[in-house]
Order: sequence, then structure tokens, then C-alpha cells
Amino acid sequence: MPAPARQRLLDAYRARIDEAVVYDVAEVSALEEAPKLSARLGCRLLLKREDQQSVHSFKLRGAYNKIARMPAAQRARGVICASAGNHAQGVALAARRLGIPAWIVMPRTTPPIKVEAVRMLGGKAVLHGDAYDDAAAHAEALAQEKGLTPVPPYDDPEVIAGQGTVGKEILQQVGGGPLDAVFVPVGGGGLLAGVGAYIKALRPSVRVVCVEPDDSDCMAQALEAGRRVKLAQVGLFADGVAVRQAGAENFRVAREVVDACVRVSVDEICAAIRDVFQDNRSLPEPAGALAVAGAKRWVAQHGGAGRTHVAIISGANLNFDRLRHIAERAELGDGRETLLAVTIPERPGSFRGFLKQIGRRPITEFNYRYASPSEAHVFAGVHFADAQDRDAVIGALRAEHFGVVDMSGNEMAKMHVRYMVGGRAPGLADERLFRFEFPERPGACLAFLHAIGSRWNISLFHYRNHGAAYGRVLCGLQVPRAQRGQCRQALERLGYRYWEETENPAYALFLGT
Repeated sequence: MPAPARQRLLDAYRARIDEAVVYDVAEVSALEEAPKLSARLGCRLLLKREDQQSVHSFKLRGAYNKIARMPAAQRARGVICASAGNHAQGVALAARRLGIPAWIVMPRTTPPIKVEAVRMLGGKAVLHGDAYDDAAAHAEALAQEKGLTPVPPYDDPEVIAGQGTVGKEILQQVGGGPLDAVFVPVGGGGLLAGVGAYIKALRPSVRVVCVEPDDSDCMAQALEAGRRVKLAQVGLFADGVAVRQAGAENFRVAREVVDACVRVSVDEICAAIRDVFQDNRSLPEPAGALAVAGAKRWVAQHGGAGRTHVAIISGANLNFDRLRHIAERAELGDGRETLLAVTIPERPGSFRGFLKQIGRRPITEFNYRYASPSEAHVFAGVHFADAQDRDAVIGALRAEHFGVVDMSGNEMAKMHVRYMVGGRAPGLADERLFRFEFPERPGACLAFLHAIGSRWNISLFHYRNHGAAYGRVLCGLQVPRAQRGQCRQALERLGYRYWEETENPAYALFLGT
């Protein structure tokens, strides 16, 4: 776009944003320091806390501005949207505040907690179809049938202007202080277009950085191609930004305001959620932590010394049952944990030889299972100091003739295989199963190995660090009947709490020989 036309676009959006009606429902969210993350990154990182809004998302800004600026007669007939996420709650809240009916069409697969949230805000939740496209088609039909006005989630100038008030607040809150870059999470592009237009209108030297998941990067692909791109499919982990195509108006604005695009992985998003929690004791949803993940990647690639960056925390409507998955993947996202698949000889002392190479490095997970008379398989999570340390240990293991494969980038291994290591071992004689509580301290596993010595072969071993004072361990030992008493005496001398599980039906069904 020629410079004069670009300036007219920015000035027009600046005026729209200055006139936007949002503060009947929205708060001026905090711009908070992230001291721990800033210290790690070597820059000053500020978090714009849109998760503090009453619906825990920025979406109410655009929804309210769109509805409030409708002609009164049109507004009185009611509004409608198709959404299973934060836009639904924004529209429902805005409609309640303005005293008008709101119809929210949601797929039947929408979690009940989200449906109930819409109803509690006064919206009429209509469940239709099994996917978003089904719900959107039904919403369009209802709008025509009942004379309702659709409220788009992002592709609308008034929605963009409402979201742009986030950028206006950022500039007001930093005042005349330094500001080098603003990292914006992107789905359809409403927040990006609004924030980017306002910032570029007043402080054009500030970088506007688009951040997307690497499996839902419709805006980055569009900007690279010079035209809107429709993705064949999108990743669902960061469901708040799982959009196949950027909005037309959003793309038109983004082309003039975006300086760079950053793509991040699921693991990096999980690490960012953990980082925000450790700094502010808040739990953003995956899309909400996207900008933090992008800022971390940007600083790693470009440096950040002496610079001030802002990352927008866009929402915190996190499903509680996702926390386990997030915690499992967070360490991988920062490169702190490496997942190793190791094949070791099935002979006395091999297990101890493997642990000797690992040394006192923290082990976060350990799965071991007898495979054949000649070999066994290990799946382990290990914390290394850095990539050089990791490579040195892998080299040492291979020098000892252990087969080693780094599984840290293997999605199937991280999502499924790590929980499936084990199974039956046909022909394995005299296996007894024990459950232990190991004290979480260096050397606890070696102490266990010294206690059993080379008398009984370890046929199964599973350990996972849960962040508690004791690690939970499941262990199989080949103990001939005549030596069971000696085995119990050795375990008693060790002093770790333990329970025998050989008669547990779960063992008989899934692990027993």
C-alpha cells in the first residue's frame, strides 16, 4: 500500500479505537512485570493481563463495541454468533449489559462448562451440529429467520476497533518509556489488526509481532504469500486461535502493521503457561500464553539485552483437565527435559551402567521393560545442563554399546508411547511386582540398585517425577520362590516404603507374564 494510503488507514483506525465503546464491560487490564522470566531472558518483559477481564478474555471488547454501535432498532431485535469459545461469552455479556437478546450457537461437542457459562451470562445457547462449521451455518439460518444481527468474532472494523483498545492501553501504560516490541497472539487477526494499527499510528518504531502455533499459522502464511490462505486443517491444542483463514479486513490491516511472524510449538506454549504461573500465579489458556511463547523464541533468536517487550495474555478459560498434559510438556518446551529411548543388554549390571552415565543429572521419568533374553528397553526423561551436556552423555552411552534415540521431537512418542512402555514379556520366569516411594534426592535409585545387587534381575521399572517429596516407582524383579524371603529382607533394609502388587488384577491383565 502506498505510504499516504497506509497513513490514512492507520489514522482511520486510530480514530475508531479512540471512539470505541468498551469500558461499560471491560476493565483497563494491568500491565505487569514478569520478573523471573525477564531475568531468564535478559530483557524486560511486561504482560498485558487480558485474562483479568470478567469473562477472562479480551473478546468482550470487540463484541461490546460492535453491538453498542448498532442502530437502536437493529440492536433491539437481538444478536447472534457462532462460537464455542471466548467470543460466545463476550457476546452474551455485552447483550446482557445492553438489555437485548443474544443467541449463541455452539456445536454439540462443546464442553458443558462453556455452555453453562454462556447461559449464566444470559445468552440463549443453541447446540447444533458436531463441528464449528455446522454451528456457523445454523447461526446464519437463524439470523435470517429471526431478524438477528450477526456479531463476527474478528472480521469486522468495529470488532477490530474494540480489540484495538488493548493497544491504546499499552501505550498509555508505558507512557514515554521504552517499548521495543509487542507480541500479539493471532487466530483470525482481530486483536492483531487493532493493536497493530493503534501502535503503528502513534509509535511506528515499535515492532508488532504476530505469534501463532506452528500448526495453525494462517496469518503468517497469508503474509508470506501476499494473499489470504485457507489451511486444510488446524491444530486444536490452542483452540482459541484454531482458525483456518484470517479475516479479510484483518489481513488488509495486518499487511501494513506486522513487522514479523513467530511460530511456536505445543511444547513451547506449555512452557509459557508454566512461566506465567511461576511469575504471576495465573493460568492462561494455551492461546492466552501464545504471545509469551513467541517473545521467548524471539529473544532466543534475536537477543533482548536492554530491551522492553510486551506480551498480551489474551485469555484464561483453561479446561482443568488439560493441566496434566501441559505440565508433562512444559519441560520439553524449554529444552530442559530430553526424552531418550535406550536399548541396553539384558544382563546383570547393565541398568547400573546406564545410570552411571546419567550420573547425578535429574531423571524426570524412567520406564524399563525386559524385551528378550538379550536386551531390554528404557524410555527416560533426563534434565541436561545444555545441548553440549546432552550430546556428551548420548555419546558416552553409545560408546558403551547402548542404542540411543532422542525422542524429544517425536510427537507420537511424547503423546502416546511414553505411557505405553511396558506390556507383557512372555516366558519371563518368577516375576514379582513391587510399588515403591523413592525419596526425591540424587542417588535414590542407585541406593535401590545396591540393595538388590545382582541377585535379582530387574524386568520392569517405571518412574515419573511428580514434583512431590517422593517419587512413585513400579518395579518388577525376577525372584525365584526360594529367594522371596531374602528379597523382602533386602527391601526392608533399604528403608523405602513399598507394597507388593504381584496379585493386583491390573498387573495380571496388562503387565503379567
